[in-house]
Amino acid sequence: MAISPDEVRHVARLARLALDEGEVERLAGELGAILEYVAQLQRVETAGVPPTAHVLDQVNALREDEPGPGLEREVLLEEAPDREGPFWRVPRVIGEGGENVGEGEER
Repeated sequence: MAISPDEVRHVARLARLALDEGEVERLAGELGAILEYVAQLQRVETAGVPPTAHVLDQVNALREDEPGPGLEREVLLEEAPDREGPFWRVPRVIGEGGENVGEGEER
């Protein structure tokens, strides 16, 4: 299944990815190969095959989640690189318009 460079550009724009023309051409080929493989998988006869989540018969090996006491606020604040009163102070990462703010921007 072929995917056109225009379709790659469209998906890249939706994903907010900046691709150069070389990447567009390369990804058109790679995505086309992936879609062809998926189409090949869809042609496999699976009637009578039970749904399977894992090939091995495993059970959850994790311990029970038991709540315990947390750390004291002052202990956590002592680890903060910067603080303001009872809060950690961190660099701004989202601007007023929702755009990402670069490192070193005003807090």
